[in-house]
Amino acid sequence: MARVKGGLNAKKKHNRVLKLAKGYRGARSKQYRVAKQSVMRALTSSFAGRRQKKRQFRQLWIARINAAARINGLSYSKLMHGLKLAGVEINRKMLAELAVNDPAGFAQIAEVAKTKVA
Repeated sequence: MARVKGGLNAKKKHNRVLKLAKGYRGARSKQYRVAKQSVMRALTSSFAGRRQKKRQFRQLWIARINAAARINGLSYSKLMHGLKLAGVEINRKMLAELAVNDPAGFAQIAEVAKTKVA
């Protein structure tokens, strides 16, 4: 049986990694061995970053809701508890959107929560 050399496949593999490393500085974008390490680390970090992005957005929404709730005479926790008692099922993303873009609408929701908590 004829011997098969792996040169073409190795070249393809190297080019795939180097393409992902495009834009890195110095040897990280030129040399396969260094680029491979950088790309592996970057892919790991990007996976973690996608998880962190979700946490950071929730944190931002809660901060915005809390600020708007305090303007309406409630704390964040009292507002959320009141909404739960009232059976209002609106997520934090939409509440934050209301707090920023429609203060009057948020004030109405805050009143509903206030009546249930008090």
